Amino acid sequence: MSYRKFGREKGPRRAMLRNLTTDLIVNGRIKTTEAKAKDVRSSAEKMVTLGKRGDLNARRQAAAYLQNMIADVKEDGDDIKVTSALQKLFDEIAPKYKDRNGGYTRILKTIPRRGDGAQMVILEFV
Repeated sequence: MSYRKFGREKGPRRAMLRNLTTDLIVNGRIKTTEAKAKDVRSSAEKMVTLGKRGDLNARRQAAAYLQNMIADVKEDGDDIKVTSALQKLFDEIAPKYKDRNGGYTRILKTIPRRGDGAQMVILEFV
């Protein structure tokens, strides 16, 4: 088995990667370790590719992977508009990359973590 295990069983490892991918979509950037960022990058780019497809099946596949998280709340007079992570992916993030064939994220190295010296990075959308 040549993939990263992060000292976790299959279920908690998948949940961690799903949470980090959803946080990246909601916030636009996350700060995490280098190993986790490299794994999250692949799933985040797959989600953007699904968002670029934009059909019903792609929306269902992305909804099955992403957490149901509130991305934004806007108040317009008496109306309150709540945007989920899935809506943000398909309505805001994917249209930005319609002319791009991949490489939607970048990894920027920062200083190591103080406690254990793990290499920390910032993972963000380009």
